[in-house]
Amino acid sequence: MFGIRIFSMLFGEIIAMALNSLGANKLRSALTMIGITIGVFSVISVMTAIGALQSSIESGISFLGSNIFQFAKYPANMNAGGNVKKKYENRRNITYRQALHYYKLMEGSAREICLKSFAYEVKGQAVYKGVKTTPSLLVVGANRSFLTANAYTLGYGRNINDEDVDLARSVIVVGKMIEKRLFPHETPIGKLIRMSGHTFTVIGVLTEKGTAFGQSQDDLCIMPITRFFEDFGEAKRTVNIATQAFSVETYNRTLDKAVGAMRIARGLRANQENDFEIYSNDSLKSAFISIAGVVRIGAFVISFIALVAAGIGIMNIMLVSVTERTKEIGVRKSIGARSRDILHQFLTEAVFISEAGGIVGIILGVIGGDLLAAWLKVDLIFPFEWAFAGLVVCSAIGIGFGLYPAYRAAALDPIEALRYE
Repeated sequence: MFGIRIFSMLFGEIIAMALNSLGANKLRSALTMIGITIGVFSVISVMTAIGALQSSIESGISFLGSNIFQFAKYPANMNAGGNVKKKYENRRNITYRQALHYYKLMEGSAREICLKSFAYEVKGQAVYKGVKTTPSLLVVGANRSFLTANAYTLGYGRNINDEDVDLARSVIVVGKMIEKRLFPHETPIGKLIRMSGHTFTVIGVLTEKGTAFGQSQDDLCIMPITRFFEDFGEAKRTVNIATQAFSVETYNRTLDKAVGAMRIARGLRANQENDFEIYSNDSLKSAFISIAGVVRIGAFVISFIALVAAGIGIMNIMLVSVTERTKEIGVRKSIGARSRDILHQFLTEAVFISEAGGIVGIILGVIGGDLLAAWLKVDLIFPFEWAFAGLVVCSAIGIGFGLYPAYRAAALDPIEALRYE
């Protein structure tokens, strides 16, 4: 017990002396910390942002229902450029006739088959008794399977049915934001609204779904796909086809048959490649995870370079400190300080500089990453594993780059040190 108390006293004295030495050169110590702060900030901010996005991946990327795959002209992410983008733009549209052909070929082989087309170029705006929504509604033409295929739930009223599609009725199912804006004190069911120059009868209201990656999923209106084509045109539009298997066990079998049916509907010969995209929630998640992995590696490499540069800065500042305090080291040794005490003090100073910079970098990194997450309206997180790893790395950098200056200080001859001018 006595030995532990002595050790604690000595360790406390070493910490106090280290802090006093750093305090005597505040600006120099702060500038040395900045390198560590930048390195840790870069990796923590990226990991925080990616972690926040990944924690919301179920609600953000899972826009398709369960056991569902989708055929489309374009891939899920159309941010590619150059010849790659041109390849997709030059593809034939999936026409409504082809979609109906596919539908007939797959009848009885799938639980749900959703045919849907989007009017992204239309600035949808709904009007009721002079009250208007924002001019940014997503206008969708679909059949009765849209809700299941896109993980929406009907709040009240009714969904679009087959008869609505067959007769091209002017009926519409609206998202929660439209209901809140136009009908705050009454039911919208049965009411007539004007939407982008056309009149529709509201037959249903969806339950609130919230946002995904900063975009509201409740600013949409769904009408029969036939009415959609009559009001907004069909010639230049493509149809997306979402198909739901009966179960997880039949998913792959259903997908194989669906690909064959889609090739027949598109009129492809046996030697021709698929001229349509296939994706599902799992494929979208895999794509996100692979992209996140590349970003993580990039952030790690950048941070590693910054931390090595910061470590060199620590070594440099500690070597200068040894030179400046040579006489002080000689005095301490002459009155009984051991070489290992000097070594511990200088190592403590190096580790403290590194850890202080790391803590500031972690705090700023978490704030930066969570600000991005807040902007995207996803859950905020604290990356405990990366923060802990950052502190460990900072300690290692402090020890690794501070060891040589500390050894130089500990190895000084007290008599020669006292003579130093």
